[in-house]
Amino acid sequence: MRKSDSTTSMYLLRISICTLSFLLAGFGCALATSGAVPASDEPTREDCNAAVAEARALAADLPPDHLSRYFAERHLHQALVEAGNGEFDECVDMAARASDEVRERRHELQPGEQLRVLKPNE
Repeated sequence: MRKSDSTTSMYLLRISICTLSFLLAGFGCALATSGAVPASDEPTREDCNAAVAEARALAADLPPDHLSRYFAERHLHQALVEAGNGEFDECVDMAARASDEVRERRHELQPGEQLRVLKPNE
């Protein structure tokens, strides 16, 4: 056996071992992930829609001129904007803010006061 034959056979042996190890690693990864269900902590569109519906139902219980309802509706509007942008985590957060606004009634008008909403040109 000449030196070039032994070099060639060593080269082929190394390639065979590397190929076999890559195949085994790929097969092992495929087995490990085939039964696994991807767990995602990210909210989905359905989570967002449910949170918005719950907050909207809470806000609907307040009178139309109630200040907390006004702010809750602004939060719900922003939640829908975030959902439209695909930011479902922000959507759920804004819907939670709207729910908190209604539950805690953070904004109350004194008797005789009324909300004056300015237009963009004012």
